[in-house]
Amino acid sequence: MNAALIANESLGKFSREGFDEFVARRIDPVWLNETRKAAWESFDAMEWPNPRDENWMRSDLRGFKLDKFSPVDETQALEQTAAPVRLRDGVDVGGALSSVNGLVISQSLDADLAAKGVLFCSLSKACRENGELVKKHLHSLIDSASDRFAALEKAMWSDGAFLYVPRNVVIEKPLHLHSSMLEGGIDLSHTLVVLEEGAQATVLTECSSATEQGSGFHCGGIELILGARSNLRFVSLQDWGQKVWAFAHQKASVGQDATIQWTVAAMGSRFAQVDQQVELVAPGASSFVNGVMFTRDRQHLTYNTIQRHSAEHCTSDFLYKSVLQDRSRTVWRGMIKVDEGADKTDGYQRNDNLMLSDHARADSIPGLEIKADDVRCTHGSTSGRVDEELIFYAQTRGFTRREAVLMIVTGFFQQIFDRITIESVREALGAAIARQVRQVD
Repeated sequence: MNAALIANESLGKFSREGFDEFVARRIDPVWLNETRKAAWESFDAMEWPNPRDENWMRSDLRGFKLDKFSPVDETQALEQTAAPVRLRDGVDVGGALSSVNGLVISQSLDADLAAKGVLFCSLSKACRENGELVKKHLHSLIDSASDRFAALEKAMWSDGAFLYVPRNVVIEKPLHLHSSMLEGGIDLSHTLVVLEEGAQATVLTECSSATEQGSGFHCGGIELILGARSNLRFVSLQDWGQKVWAFAHQKASVGQDATIQWTVAAMGSRFAQVDQQVELVAPGASSFVNGVMFTRDRQHLTYNTIQRHSAEHCTSDFLYKSVLQDRSRTVWRGMIKVDEGADKTDGYQRNDNLMLSDHARADSIPGLEIKADDVRCTHGSTSGRVDEELIFYAQTRGFTRREAVLMIVTGFFQQIFDRITIESVREALGAAIARQVRQVD
């Protein structure tokens, strides 16, 4: 086969030629093109994650083939899919943004918020129209050298969402982001949220596929930057199709006396690996993270979480709960890191797992890395099979086995629900969990 034919076949793929073609199609500022090219060089020089690495040793990537997918073509005409939207039901939103295959197709923002200087729009648009602001923050938190997926996302993110809330502006209504994927599609999207001093906002994000058994590839990033005394409630519902490969890096930086309440729900995908980190960078910063995972069939979900205390008098609280069916597997690896001088730290992490099948598996690895003297850090984990006596007790009172299991699962997650301050989110997650529960033998 001659060289010209090989080159032609590589166009549209994740290759050097495919990258050049991708960049040439876009209308990006010069600084962004330079950033992309540097990230591509890193990606091209890296190997895929080593199964001996701690973050990857429990993940089997042998079924993932990047060459089965092609970069997004921005010239495609895309329309809204029939993918389900769950978090917006009954919610009066102040703005909404929708994307398909990683490309924003619609966006809106209440006029009164725009008049206050709030920006809520496509990330690509923000790079063109608010370049200096975006350049200061984009990929400032996520280390693209951490693995090959992070480098690929930095080099070839296609679009995403940008939210900027000026100083002391309070957004009363939630803002909603929905990402959907067509069959066999790809989503390389990035979410960037910047809250200036004293700002407040609630952001509801969710992703889903056009069909429950949809396939595809997601490689995304989330960066949440909170200025002093700001407050962010951020909700993320992952409900990709059951054949999607999903990889993500998510990080928040919390300033002085600022607070983040971050709720994560993972229901979909064939395989998902997420690195989630919250860094408390100034005194008085607080973070509260709630995680819900529900797996079935042969799903594999991995969450590597880090609570990093870089300043004194900070609080972090991570609670993850997972329910597993069939032959599915979850991995949670949590770490509280306390830097030298970060005294008066109060750090807590916990992971609980409930198996609805003898064939399910949950790996839970909590950890502490403490370099300060005056701290209080605690961690814990539990794993167990659903109690057959409870199921039998409910059945003797007229409930079916499925109804009994659903009650037990709901009770298991109740601690998480009690920590979620947004009623519509509690209801949406409860309904999603009910749909997941199937007959248990």
